[in-house]
Amino acid sequence: MRALGIDLGSKRIGIAISDRSGTIASPLTMIQRSGSPRRDHEAIRQLAIEEEVELLVVGLPLNMNGSSGPQARAAIAEARALATVVGVPVITFDERRTTVTADRALIEAGISAQARRKLVDKVAAAVILQTWLDSRAAQQ
Repeated sequence: MRALGIDLGSKRIGIAISDRSGTIASPLTMIQRSGSPRRDHEAIRQLAIEEEVELLVVGLPLNMNGSSGPQARAAIAEARALATVVGVPVITFDERRTTVTADRALIEAGISAQARRKLVDKVAAAVILQTWLDSRAAQQ
């Protein structure tokens, strides 16, 4: 199953993609927020079509204690809106600490702070997607 991982940010949307076997996630791209959720969702829909994905995995920013705060509720609402546009199932998945994990990996790779800002969103999306893929494989 090929899937897109989505890291919804207020300024940027990180996008990752799995391989066709649904085993490995890789950073794909970053979409700069346009100010129009409709345009942003259309851009994601186009990626889903081009990449022939069967599922979108949207990061759910739960609080550290597992509860839903305003950001999680906003992500759920956006995932629902996205589901009406993309034509494939859209699920949410716990994304706690994925941006921190992505940033640390980029630091360890020796990426400068300026370059990290351009990469961290799509790397965070890859962390979300890879974690979901791993949890799915463990359940099977």
